[in-house]
Amino acid sequence: MRDSDQPTLGLTADAELRPWRPTDAHALVAACQDPDIRQWNRPAQVSAEGARAKIAHWHQRWHDEQAAVWAVADGADGAAVGLAGLADLDLRGGSAEFLYWLLPAGRGRGLAASATVRISRWALEDLGLHRLRLSHSVANPASCRVAAKAGFRLEGTLRSALLHADGWHDEHLHARIAGDDWPADA
Repeated sequence: MRDSDQPTLGLTADAELRPWRPTDAHALVAACQDPDIRQWNRPAQVSAEGARAKIAHWHQRWHDEQAAVWAVADGADGAAVGLAGLADLDLRGGSAEFLYWLLPAGRGRGLAASATVRISRWALEDLGLHRLRLSHSVANPASCRVAAKAGFRLEGTLRSALLHADGWHDEHLHARIAGDDWPADA
């Protein structure tokens, strides 16, 4: 990763995954204010300047081989309508953890599941990882549907695993490993 540029990955006829740009700062600021994103992802409030710094940090983390974070971009105008990627990237150990969110303009189109499948293929087939994990609050059925639709098997429940604004939540743990079958519509 450190010796290559982060690729743009096709999703659907009307969306793609692309590296974040400084001009996407407004989308990151909006995400930090969105009630649904705040409920499930706990982002810190950022200014436009802080958002540009965060985007630069994501680019650095790519080159440091620690994370791979893409903007989910609307194909019509290229606007960032979400985020999808891998954090806690361990190339030597062959694993990473998924993260994603969508702004209202990106919801209801299957983009989260599409992005999860596309990044999974890149991570397992191109990058050579072995295991990808995805966790979410048991109170977040939308993320459970994304995981299932993307072919991530439910492995169990982590009790009281993540502190949200309303208290500690149990988390579902899903995973995909190299060799798992891909969803039929992926």
